[in-house]
Amino acid sequence: MQLVSGGELFDRIVEKGFYTEKDASTLIRQVLDAVNYLHRMGIVHRDLKPENLLYFNPLDESKIMISDFGLSKMEGSGDVMSTACGTPGYVAPEVLAQKPYSKAVDCWSIGVIAYILLCGYPPFYDENDSKLFEQILRADYEFDAPYWDDISDSAKDFISNLMEKDPAKRITCEQALRHPWIAGDTALCKNIHESVSRQMRKNFAKSKWRQAFNATAVVRHMRRLQLGSSMGSSMDASNPPTRTSQTQKLVQSQNPPAQSPNMGQAAQIQSAKACASKNSSIDGNISAPCKECTYTCLRKLVTGQNPKQTK
Repeated sequence: MQLVSGGELFDRIVEKGFYTEKDASTLIRQVLDAVNYLHRMGIVHRDLKPENLLYFNPLDESKIMISDFGLSKMEGSGDVMSTACGTPGYVAPEVLAQKPYSKAVDCWSIGVIAYILLCGYPPFYDENDSKLFEQILRADYEFDAPYWDDISDSAKDFISNLMEKDPAKRITCEQALRHPWIAGDTALCKNIHESVSRQMRKNFAKSKWRQAFNATAVVRHMRRLQLGSSMGSSMDASNPPTRTSQTQKLVQSQNPPAQSPNMGQAAQIQSAKACASKNSSIDGNISAPCKECTYTCLRKLVTGQNPKQTK
């Protein structure tokens, strides 16, 4: 366990006065290095998202740390991963399709994060979660003008290879580290801070909107999807939506107790503290990953069901 005091990734980007595609490439390289190490150790994070990417300290040259291992899983332990878990918007298509999945789900999530780092808004969005999941299942995203006009083709190719619908064709972290956008000099140095920070402010809420129940959102909304729920309305891709409204919807539908605006640096699933393993932050070395799935306990808490052992 390590204390990280540098703040969250998006907050630091918004505070900057200068931010380039090259900066985004450097950030993603750090994430890839860390996740590649996890994968070599047989660990799948399963909940990679910007809120779990923290700066180690307040210095400008601070390294990025990965936090919140509450949903992590050992791969190759004999169990096939099939549990629907993760955070809406970052979860891979094969998880929503209820198919057995692998560490490739982390690579998809990194692709989503890279997309946001270059434009400031998420690749998938709809007020209705059933339609949101349909977009993800189809890998239905675009590099919208004018937001992507100043972004290199190399960056778009990098993202497309990570956000590949077929996990068998999706590049691994090791392959991503060799991509020209990461290992070469194809990332542009033009200042994109104004447009990216404006969209980040618009689309991503502060920590007061983050709720402990996000860990179970996927499985509960999948249940609604199976029931054929079709309420809500789609958002025009050319007018990037605000992420706040989606999070507010989750808050309203679950009606959790009020929480203070600052929930701490490393996001934790508070309602499962009693039975979850300790969360960890990873740099080059990690603590033992959790061996009990926090998701199981949360699902029991939210639905009153006693689900089977997660895989």
